[in-house]
Amino acid sequence: MIDRDDLGSWLDGPQFSAPADYWPGKNLGLPEAGPGSIAPLGRRLLGVLLDWAMCYAIAAFLFDAHPLAILAIFAVENLVLVSTLGMTVGHWAFGVRVMNLAGRAPGLLAGLIRTALLLPVVPALISNVDNRGFHDVAARTVIVRR
Repeated sequence: MIDRDDLGSWLDGPQFSAPADYWPGKNLGLPEAGPGSIAPLGRRLLGVLLDWAMCYAIAAFLFDAHPLAILAIFAVENLVLVSTLGMTVGHWAFGVRVMNLAGRAPGLLAGLIRTALLLPVVPALISNVDNRGFHDVAARTVIVRR
């Protein structure tokens, strides 16, 4: 018979024991706090919500809010703005930016990989010890405070 404690521990996943002097982004050479440090989850989520709301409004005006139109506008916004400027309107509004591991705007290929993995949502929800979603790990990007 399976004990509930065994099942609960399995569902919790592997436990990570970080050294006392560890902070998200340390492995990437990023500061612990302030500009250039890993952006907090709240700011990132608010940025995505603002971007989605803007894309929804545009799709409502132009395409009767068709769900595929919203998704397409969101994809184009992310691809173009993140690839070239390193931030969407939502990122800008909440003080974060996307950069490659060299500290520059990601570029077209990284922007394409990141956007393609952001659209299904789930890869963005899977994060590593540096609080980078799978879409950022695959694109070799990171979201930091401005």
